[in-house]
Amino acid sequence: MEIYQVKIPARFPLRAGYFPTKSNKTSTFLPRVAAFTTSSHSLTDKSEPESQNRMFILGMGFFGQFFAQSLKKEGWVVTGTCTSKTKKKQLEEKGFHVYLLDANQPELSTLNAMKCYTHLLVTIPPVGGVGDPMLQHAELLRSTLLDGNLQWLCYLSSTSVYGHCGGAWVDEDYPTSPTRELAKLRLDAEEGWLNLGQGLGFSTQVFRLGGIYGPGRSAVDTIIKQEPPSEGQKMRKSRQYTARVHVEDICQALKASIYTPSSRGIYNIVDDDPAPREEVFTYAEDLIKKKWPGRTKCSSNSASAASPTKKDDSRGDKRVSNMRMKRELGVRLLHPSYRSGLLSIIDQMENPFHCSP
Repeated sequence: MEIYQVKIPARFPLRAGYFPTKSNKTSTFLPRVAAFTTSSHSLTDKSEPESQNRMFILGMGFFGQFFAQSLKKEGWVVTGTCTSKTKKKQLEEKGFHVYLLDANQPELSTLNAMKCYTHLLVTIPPVGGVGDPMLQHAELLRSTLLDGNLQWLCYLSSTSVYGHCGGAWVDEDYPTSPTRELAKLRLDAEEGWLNLGQGLGFSTQVFRLGGIYGPGRSAVDTIIKQEPPSEGQKMRKSRQYTARVHVEDICQALKASIYTPSSRGIYNIVDDDPAPREEVFTYAEDLIKKKWPGRTKCSSNSASAASPTKKDDSRGDKRVSNMRMKRELGVRLLHPSYRSGLLSIIDQMENPFHCSP
């Protein structure tokens, strides 16, 4: 099989008034068809100087906000959804117009607004006993988006869909065998979004992400804030291998997917170093000690956060390969290991300690 590689630059310059096409595989861009005004969310006169690259993010959580900021800096029009008025206010203060969304009962006005966008990113996770809340309305979504402007769709999934692999290296062709309910629902959601997007003729991808970390959400932040480990973190304590990825590299992969034609549907988005959580926390604590000597006594929770507990094999050890991402999307990782990722995070931090040594 012939393999091609496309080199993606560190930044992805936009061509004003252009966006990727869903129908012409030999040409990545089509001329502008209409302008868009963020305040009214309606198509306007063609003389409007608005960007024709328009991203709608279903779920403006930790990563959704990071990606939105990245796109906004590059000239994109970006909007999305959240689930509370408090979150909506916070996002509006950052300059985003967002919609309140109850995924179980989405308002038709929100679905209609999606039609005005060229790109759709889905970050909403499945719900136990329900599945993907938006795909409950798959037929409504299909009929609403049928005559819209969407060209590209990506669903953010998880490497948990591979299940227990006994420490083996797994790629996108490795059989999926999830054991936990939410992982099974992730797999169902992957199929649902692929069927929806491909059925409508969009360029459609599923990104299976490792554990997401970045500024404000990392081992360094957990130690400094003395945060108790989450349920997911507790389950990862005993693993020999844990897949993870920095938010900046997820952004890179998404932009590469937008600008690089690909017939593939699924990509693993992980770094090169599936290290155990204990090792990551030990390194994070060393960074803190070097930058703020004597301050780590303020972080007594870090040892318990990193120490292993009773082994939990329900999600299973695995080493996840990112070779398809590199080979076909041309992505060069900014943070191939947790070491460079955590170092970049702590280098940007001001002294967070308020107690004396």
